[in-house]
Amino acid sequence: MLCVWWDQKGVIYYELLKPGETVNTERYRQQMIDLNQALREKRPEYQKRQHKVILLYDNAPSHTAKPVKETIEAFSWEIQGAAEITPTFKRITVWSTKHAEGNGPFQ
Repeated sequence: MLCVWWDQKGVIYYELLKPGETVNTERYRQQMIDLNQALREKRPEYQKRQHKVILLYDNAPSHTAKPVKETIEAFSWEIQGAAEITPTFKRITVWSTKHAEGNGPFQ
């Protein structure tokens, strides 16, 4: 699995997991720590915006776990739920996940 974190300018951080590995709470939390470091290195303008980060995601267990919430709070990042942005986000996510798993027309 490839985990990718990006902004409007492109990829900031990514991690390629080994076959069979999953994103659990600790891995997700570590990715956020690594993302924060990558932001400081790759996006100097990040500091000029008072480190303003808005995370867009759903309520997956690894996203809502206490250690993850504490990390988000420590970085003063903001959370924006996907459903608050657009009702079609979930359908798009499901569609792209379905195709990524080899069940789509492009396989």
